[in-house]
Amino acid sequence: MTTAIHHFIAGAHAAGTSTRAQDVFNPATGVVTGRVALATAADVDVAVAAAQAAFPAWSDTPPIRRARVMFKFLELVNQHKDKLAHMITAEHGKVFTDAQGEVARGIDIIEFACGMPQLLKGDFSDQVSTGMDNWTLRQPLGVVAGITPFNFPVMVPMWMFPVAIAAGNTFILKPSPTDPSASLLMAELFQQAGLPDGVFNVVHGDKEAVDALLVHPDVKAISFVGSTPIANYIYETGAHHGKRVQALGGAKNHMVVMPDADLDQAVDALIGAAYGSAGERCMAISVAVLVGDVAERIMPKLIERTQALKILNGTNLAAEMGPIVTAAAHQRITGYIEAGQAEGATMLVDGRGFDGAQAGEGCGKGFWMGGTLFDHVTPEMKIYKEEIFGPVLSCVRAKDFGEAVQLINDHEFGNGTSCFTRDGNVAREFARRIQVGMVGINVPIPVPMAWQGFGGWKKSLFGDMHAYGEEGVRFYTKQKSIMQRWPESIEKGAEFVMPTAK
Repeated sequence: MTTAIHHFIAGAHAAGTSTRAQDVFNPATGVVTGRVALATAADVDVAVAAAQAAFPAWSDTPPIRRARVMFKFLELVNQHKDKLAHMITAEHGKVFTDAQGEVARGIDIIEFACGMPQLLKGDFSDQVSTGMDNWTLRQPLGVVAGITPFNFPVMVPMWMFPVAIAAGNTFILKPSPTDPSASLLMAELFQQAGLPDGVFNVVHGDKEAVDALLVHPDVKAISFVGSTPIANYIYETGAHHGKRVQALGGAKNHMVVMPDADLDQAVDALIGAAYGSAGERCMAISVAVLVGDVAERIMPKLIERTQALKILNGTNLAAEMGPIVTAAAHQRITGYIEAGQAEGATMLVDGRGFDGAQAGEGCGKGFWMGGTLFDHVTPEMKIYKEEIFGPVLSCVRAKDFGEAVQLINDHEFGNGTSCFTRDGNVAREFARRIQVGMVGINVPIPVPMAWQGFGGWKKSLFGDMHAYGEEGVRFYTKQKSIMQRWPESIEKGAEFVMPTAK
């Protein structure tokens, strides 16, 4: 049965005015399960108007009362976390246990946002001049929007809207039309938590909806997670129209394995970080940098483990990897594998021949692929330079630590990286010298916790502030400084010089 998937505007499901729609697939079976409406600019206008109408009352609501709504939302999400995870698996394809982990990381951000009354506290300076005090406060921006990718349909939106809404903004979420259903459940739960109509809205769509948000004068800020070319476009277009923008782009995450590393631990890390979620993560490890003699010692283990991946329907709790999200993504990843062969990389495991019928009943027509492993990859190759966003691990050999660091620092992306070693000095030098925003030491996927903030360097982030954490609070608020003096101190009459400390 095909489900019609609508928008959520002003507290109600809305079909919108568009005649355009997009199929939603179960990637494991290849079956169409839904049709999602693709918004027109007029539909976006309706959502922005609803958010704008809700903003004055919501922004004027005391932060503690906003936090109480957030606490209730947290309770409801916890009650429905497995339902959200099942929705993710059904439309994205990632294995159910991974989907549960995604929801759990989103819940972390809601918990952080519940502390907004503390996070919004300003500074106060008494007697900055005779009879004069100075303090600061943080106020919400207004209507803000989030444009989110297919690979984390719950967690990435939760990087944005709980912080923005708890800070007093109203929010429009434009999720990926590939897996849109979870966003509507989140909207319904928020409504049940007591959130006023219009504070949180969901508009499905493609470039037309995105462009409408980018140019709309009432949208004050845009948050985005996706590929680097689109992140750059979002940043330039949004900034041109006077908006605050944080646009998180692509990645090519390296994991350095030093000769002294625990190789079994390193293999576990590489297999999980490269092939988990079929490599469709912006923090996936897609390059293994093997230092010194590590390659000869680790390669047989990597080959064995890559060949032994349990590739099953994500609903099977034994699954380690599920399908590719769409047929188009499958075709794109296949093209990268072909390019790696053509450019001379040594293919050790080829995932293209995986038969989906082995993944479970009814999976023969799904978008299936096994893990692919390349050795002797060099920095000139396409599979090294570009983000593949699939289950492909490229192994690069480096003669020493310095060469490994230089290799990573020379790459245009700087999202995440990791180093496996037993040497504390090597670990410290790696953390200090590497030009990457998120670093793991014996941690393969160093996604920061809710109170730290997520963001890369170089072409992995366009904008000045990271997502969630205290930087997320700063992004969704503006600081106001207030200088105050009372009548007894102004009897001297007009003053024509710059106020100074007296």
